[in-house]
Amino acid sequence: MPIIPDDLSTPRPRHADAHVALPSGGAGTTPQEIADGVRSWVTSPPLRELVARFGGEWPAGDLATVLAWLDDFSARHWDFRGGRERPEAREPALDPRTAGLVLAAASALGLVRPVPPARPGYAHLVVLGGLAHACLRRVGYAEHLLRSGTRVAGEVAVLGSFRPLSDAELRALAEAGVGGVTGGDTEVDALDAAVRLAFRVTGPTASDGADAGHPHHSWSSRTYRPAGLPPVRVLAAPSSEPDRRRAHTADTQRFWAEHVRLSPGDPVLVVTAPIYVPFQHCDALRTLAVPYGCAIETVGVDPEVPDLARLPEPALTPGRHLQEIRSAIRSMRALHASLAAG
Repeated sequence: MPIIPDDLSTPRPRHADAHVALPSGGAGTTPQEIADGVRSWVTSPPLRELVARFGGEWPAGDLATVLAWLDDFSARHWDFRGGRERPEAREPALDPRTAGLVLAAASALGLVRPVPPARPGYAHLVVLGGLAHACLRRVGYAEHLLRSGTRVAGEVAVLGSFRPLSDAELRALAEAGVGGVTGGDTEVDALDAAVRLAFRVTGPTASDGADAGHPHHSWSSRTYRPAGLPPVRVLAAPSSEPDRRRAHTADTQRFWAEHVRLSPGDPVLVVTAPIYVPFQHCDALRTLAVPYGCAIETVGVDPEVPDLARLPEPALTPGRHLQEIRSAIRSMRALHASLAAG
């Protein structure tokens, strides 16, 4: 990382009030329109200014070249995980001016402010898993949307993996009053507990799965039927690269799509945390919109929802925002590559 002057002044960034649209996930969006959306996001003034602040000189070349350069640049300057899970990432030491610029850029690029769903109804609602506290908040927000009038014609799909929960996550579940509900110690157990808590159900009406002797190869499905609401399916996916890693977000989305009937134009609402909206939106475009022709809208949990205020939420630091800007860059690079491959 370049040496950044210790500038204690914090002038307002030039793009503090900017908003950069994500690639469109609307029904009928063409591959060229998606690629244009990727280009608009990755070449936007807030991202260019952030790159310059960390000593980068913007490259010449086509979009694929720029995405490859940004992937490499962000690996050198904004990757604080080093292959570890997100809670194990280190926090960089940034001066106040740089920290302010990071937050302004993250806000402009869509990682900070939650936006409510744009439509009154959807074919399906997809809740993405994560750390234990996030499982509780996202499932709780999905229940809030349904109770508040958002219509879902198909199912609520709650997607996770067999990632083991850390001791800190188990403590967070206990502090939220659901520590004894999980019956296990994995991400999908936390999601299952969150569904039982938020939707007030006691057990699944249907279960399926395969224990392959290793979590990277195994899968499970449990379906709940809360009164007056669409069915809720908790799904744990296998990894598409089981010899290398656990299942990630794209694996879970692709696995779900193989278990539900998606039709061209079907609007699908994806729920995650605001900080992950750009990267998980682009993952959903790549794994759902492009191959199946469905429409994708991705929203972050609104922390102002009263029932969610009691649930734990970690501080979102400048390092966390830089890390997830990098995640968005990598997701957009993969999306662009899939479009180019036809």
